[in-house]
Amino acid sequence: MRPLLARLRSAVGDDAVLADEDVTAAYRRDMMPLAPAGKPAAVVLPADAGQVCRVVRTCADAGVPIVVRGAGSGLSGAANAVDGCVVLVTTRMDRIVEIDPDNRLAVVEPGVVNLDLRTAVERHGLFYPPDPSSYDWCTIGGNLATNAGGLCCVKYGVTTDSVLGLDVVLATGELLRTGRRTVKGVAGYDLTRLFVGSEGTLGVITRATLALRPLPQAPMTLVATFTTTRQAGDAVGRVVRAGVVPSLMEIMDRTCVEAVERHLRTDLGGGAALLVCQSDAGGEAALRELAAVAKACEAAGAELVHSTDDPAEGRDLLTARRSVLPALEAYGSWLTDDVCVPRDRIADLIVGCEGIADDTGLRIAVLGHAGDGNMHPTIVYDPATQEAAARLAFDRILDLGLELGGTITGEHGVGKIKQDWLARELGPVGLRVHRDIKHALDPTGLFNPTSMLPA
Repeated sequence: MRPLLARLRSAVGDDAVLADEDVTAAYRRDMMPLAPAGKPAAVVLPADAGQVCRVVRTCADAGVPIVVRGAGSGLSGAANAVDGCVVLVTTRMDRIVEIDPDNRLAVVEPGVVNLDLRTAVERHGLFYPPDPSSYDWCTIGGNLATNAGGLCCVKYGVTTDSVLGLDVVLATGELLRTGRRTVKGVAGYDLTRLFVGSEGTLGVITRATLALRPLPQAPMTLVATFTTTRQAGDAVGRVVRAGVVPSLMEIMDRTCVEAVERHLRTDLGGGAALLVCQSDAGGEAALRELAAVAKACEAAGAELVHSTDDPAEGRDLLTARRSVLPALEAYGSWLTDDVCVPRDRIADLIVGCEGIADDTGLRIAVLGHAGDGNMHPTIVYDPATQEAAARLAFDRILDLGLELGGTITGEHGVGKIKQDWLARELGPVGLRVHRDIKHALDPTGLFNPTSMLPA
């Protein structure tokens, strides 16, 4: 490896190449505990697109695979190293290059932290909508690679809905620019959307042009509790049929509620399920939206419906939602799944997960984005004695999601943990087309060779 390390140091500088195994071990995996991870030969931290191009050419010449990594907040193993690879970390490329209020766009490098971008554009009265739960430390590059979503997806969509264009380093070391800065544009294939969600298998994103929105008004918040899961599912359907599109609509099952109540030492009203909704429409429009949501919840049999226009109270209610995973750590290690089902099947998914929990003897908490059906059943287990049971429960949840007409991932991606499930969902023709695209852009399998597509 000495000649390779020498060339990498020449490309990015001595301090940007890490080869000590005790140091590189920290870059082996993301937050998915069950996904395989290899031992990298080196970790490089380029500072700009030119250095990325040189790293890619160096690795291509040496026949050494590249795995691209951001902050490591992923939940599918997509950024996990393979043996002998170079892990290319984009966190040093962290400049907000431009904020253009007139055209409502920002140009950023991949290492920019999601929350830092949101804070920066707010100073201009603008808003960047995608908000994954790890928004305070995940990076835009990782969000782009996995097409991340978040709590606001029901109204504003996922990451790809906010992307106008990309700069991408290809397997040849060339820099490709996709998309445009204009609001409209249909020239050529939509290459931008091809790279968003490709999990580092097609190229290295080095810059993104992102669409911004006017800063919403302070949201009004509603919380509703239900004595049965079916009632909560019915309420979601009634909200959809009423034509209301809240800026946020989250669901937590009984297991989540009990864990959060214990963790935060608060009372969320108990019940079998809890809905939290927000409207950022402002003024009378927000009042009308939440009144319609309240009516839907009451018609579905809600035990309690409470609305507030107090921003602090609203933040407290969202803190309860965002605290589910830390709260579950009191019971053991957690493993979060990610399935998206039609909104009228949310209750079926929660009930089905209760059955899987009974069968496996594991605690399974279900939370998620009720507005778009993207659920995160989270398995609590002891890694020393229950890993096999956790893997079984994980797979059974994916199977259940497909049976309910859903998809194996709504926002976390395929990575190294769901490849066989992707093949099942796509079918042979869809899988062949994916492989054809991969081969056309990366014929030697340079980028992330063991992620997303099954062998």
